[in-house]
Amino acid sequence: MAPSRNRWLDRAVYLAVRLVVCAVQAAPMDACLPLAQALSWLAYDVLRIRRRVIDDNLQHALPDRSESERRRIARSMWQHLLIMAWEVAHAPRKLHAFSFDRHLHFTDKRLLVDYLLQDRPVVLVSGHFGNFELAGFFAGMLGFPVYSIARKLDNPFLDRWIADFRESQGQFLLDKAGCAPLVAILLQKGATIGILGDQHAGPRGLWVDFLGRPASSHKAVALFTLTSGAPQLVVYLRRTNQPLHFELGIAGVADPVEGGPHLQNARTLTQWYNDRLGEVVRQWPEQYWWVHRRWKGEPPKRQRRTRRAAA
Repeated sequence: MAPSRNRWLDRAVYLAVRLVVCAVQAAPMDACLPLAQALSWLAYDVLRIRRRVIDDNLQHALPDRSESERRRIARSMWQHLLIMAWEVAHAPRKLHAFSFDRHLHFTDKRLLVDYLLQDRPVVLVSGHFGNFELAGFFAGMLGFPVYSIARKLDNPFLDRWIADFRESQGQFLLDKAGCAPLVAILLQKGATIGILGDQHAGPRGLWVDFLGRPASSHKAVALFTLTSGAPQLVVYLRRTNQPLHFELGIAGVADPVEGGPHLQNARTLTQWYNDRLGEVVRQWPEQYWWVHRRWKGEPPKRQRRTRRAAA
């Protein structure tokens, strides 16, 4: 049985977060760049927040980069995360139906719109890359509501507030816990499902290669496409030349109608979308969440071999 939460502490954290957001919203957008640069140095070099995880992730994912280059990427990642938070705080007032075209550039507009307008379900797969928080925000604004799968936050006050932001433009949230039956119904009705494909699935997940290391992935991401016939699009929303300016692109399409070796089974499709995400991350590594513990544990077979060798 889960321990009861301290509601007063939850309220205090919620109030603190809202005060910070109010301060950010009162500051101009161009103030975020120098502040993010200073705080990124503080987070990585002084406070060393998750420094070991970040350095280990970068060393394995980008072995061809020098140590100094990986450190630069780590600082740039912190800068990206801080700017991302700034963008999310300003989005409700800066991004609307009359301004989004000044902030959003499409690389595959016709392809994306063609799939979203078809009388078929669609599965959109992204990762902890770029400003993924605003991807569903933009989709709803453009008139393409997405059902996004996300885990509820432990703090109920923060969870409700963030859910209100995410759903403000027509995005719908599905609780990650036990949502598979509901997703199946939505796919039958032709809905668009959005999911982050780089989340750790635990020891019982489907283990595939991601950026050169075994990573546990949720089998459901592939099964949504294989069982419904919904085309799977690997998409990304990356920041371009300045805050609140983005590029929305498609890294790959797996369409059951067209077929292909990557659609043979859940493992081949899971490896395919991880490869597409990896290509995006390697191209713009500064915008990936290297603080994210994507690679945890080892595949079950490797664990058994390790135990036998130790014996």
